[in-house]
Amino acid sequence: MSNLSLDAEALYGELLGGVRRLLEPDSVLVGIWSGGAWLADRLQADLGRSGAAGVISSTLHRDDFGSRGMAAGTDATKLPFAIDGSHILLIDDVLNTGRTVRAVINELYDFGRPASVKLAVLVDRGGRELPIEAAYAALRVVLPPGQKLTLARDDSGRFDFSVGEQG
Repeated sequence: MSNLSLDAEALYGELLGGVRRLLEPDSVLVGIWSGGAWLADRLQADLGRSGAAGVISSTLHRDDFGSRGMAAGTDATKLPFAIDGSHILLIDDVLNTGRTVRAVINELYDFGRPASVKLAVLVDRGGRELPIEAAYAALRVVLPPGQKLTLARDDSGRFDFSVGEQG
């Protein structure tokens, strides 16, 4: 196991600055379930934006849906604004292979055709299998394929990362 220690709260501060630079006046935040949704909610509040951030699930468009099925406890997509013509800023906690982002983009287009889609992530851990790149990553780090980086949120809304072996 790695001795890697990441300060998720410090990285969140970096993400906040990066997102502030990416936002256009009419951009909307959409968090990828679940860590990205937590981040998008907090970003929405910290940026003083009205309304709620959107939440999007990759479940129905995953390329491994046949083997995984519906994950228990996953939240459905909730997009409280029109997608057609919107500038979407997707938010996620960890970017790895790019497969979740591909699935989320497919889900997004089920709701309309956005003007643009950009991606901002807390951590880009490498290991891409698809040509998907974040417009902003608070941290880029290379982890071995067998390691998993997991974002957690406590009751007060503070973030923490754990690094462990994939199971």
